[in-house]
Amino acid sequence: MCRNIKQLHNFAPPATDDEIRSAAVQFVRKIGGFQKVSAINQTAFETAVDEITKVSKNLLDSLVTNAPPKDREIERVKAQERNRRRFGKI
Repeated sequence: MCRNIKQLHNFAPPATDDEIRSAAVQFVRKIGGFQKVSAINQTAFETAVDEITKVSKNLLDSLVTNAPPKDREIERVKAQERNRRRFGKI
């Protein structure tokens, strides 16, 4: 799928509404096939983002896990290390 969409489940602190909406925007851009939406499609784009945000929030609120929550800072450092190995820099 889209590399810009990050996992939002099971983090401490939990995902914010802004993070959920950002993931929804990336998803709609990906399936719509555009980076910048045209004025004629703006309403359809915003409606899709709103609906996906709502459904995603409901999903995240209803998921249950026995695993301890991941620490955002530790995961950020891990991602930087993966990028450094992959691209040779941070």
